[in-house]
Amino acid sequence: MRICSLVPGATEIVALLGFGDALVGISHECDYPAALRGVPVVVQPVIDSGATSSDEIDQQVKALASSGRPLYRVDVQALAEARPDLILTQDVCHVCAVTPGELEQAIRSLPYRPQILTLAPQSLDDVIDDVERIGAALGVASLGRDLCQSLRSRIAAVRSTAAGRSRPRVACLEWLTPLYVGGHWVPDIVETAGGQDVLGEARRPSRQVTLEEVRAGAPEIVVLMPCGFSLSRTVAELTALCRTDAACSDFLQSASRTYAVDAGSYFSRPGPRLVDGLELMAEICGGMEHSNPSDSVLNLTGHGCLAGHSL
Repeated sequence: MRICSLVPGATEIVALLGFGDALVGISHECDYPAALRGVPVVVQPVIDSGATSSDEIDQQVKALASSGRPLYRVDVQALAEARPDLILTQDVCHVCAVTPGELEQAIRSLPYRPQILTLAPQSLDDVIDDVERIGAALGVASLGRDLCQSLRSRIAAVRSTAAGRSRPRVACLEWLTPLYVGGHWVPDIVETAGGQDVLGEARRPSRQVTLEEVRAGAPEIVVLMPCGFSLSRTVAELTALCRTDAACSDFLQSASRTYAVDAGSYFSRPGPRLVDGLELMAEICGGMEHSNPSDSVLNLTGHGCLAGHSL
């Protein structure tokens, strides 16, 4: 079987199920596991987010969307050369990946029609269910079920540990300039981890909010998880923001606890590593004591970058 996966989380599932060698095409964001980085990229973004600030990314996305222009380009020639039997795509967020309509136009140029599996998870349970769907599409349904069971067992362990514990009020910020709060599966993660998401709406998209709305939520814990950003990118963006936005800097300093996390690996992508993110969130909600327990989270409480000072 020849597989094109245009969704990073789905690419991770394919690799976990033992089909990494069958991948003949991926998206620009499919960078895990590292062994797959040599697979041809068949989708590229219009916006160079690596060299663009959060505010500029937001402005460019809104401008392209309002004019009806695409945010991603399908490399039709690369797709044709990949000759996929199966294409994995998504219909959750048209800002995060190529839209079904744009992909359909590219597929029409192929001399045959491959099988298409479109994923649209809205919750943590949906993400785990998609593991089984992908396993079935790959012809290894039993392996898919086994992986699902393993992930559900870890989720159940977190839920059990959090049961009966006081539930801190948590605000998860999915973008910094402007401010967005996390939606879809993020409130599920917070709830299961033992927290109370004061702004996010389960099974609903992330939404733009004002600093006043975040303040009104009275969060005890603020988790900074800009969509797709690594921990280092988040801290860099936060440092720049606090230098220019005194009100935001003051708010983050006033929170009881503030954390930055590696959202690109553990919170943004609907795949197996959301469970790693859940376990990380459980540590945060449970009172993480160490200032920097791993390379996935940084305790920013009292940290210099919140006052606008460089690290």
